[in-house]
Amino acid sequence: METTLNIITILLSVLITAGILLQVKGIGSGFFGEAYSTFRTRRGFEQTLFRGTLIMMVVFVGLSLARFRIL
Repeated sequence: METTLNIITILLSVLITAGILLQVKGIGSGFFGEAYSTFRTRRGFEQTLFRGTLIMMVVFVGLSLARFRIL
């Protein structure tokens, strides 16, 4: 059971990182914070990606707490 939780946690961390990097806009790759900030609404795939990333983050925190038997 512990090995399964570890694998799921690692996969979620990779997916969260990819989701965050896909959301960065502007000049540059976003690895060094060069993207410009604009205020506009998210639509379509961008909104789905944003919500999916938030859900994955909540699941990641829950799994991390479960691994240490805090929940």
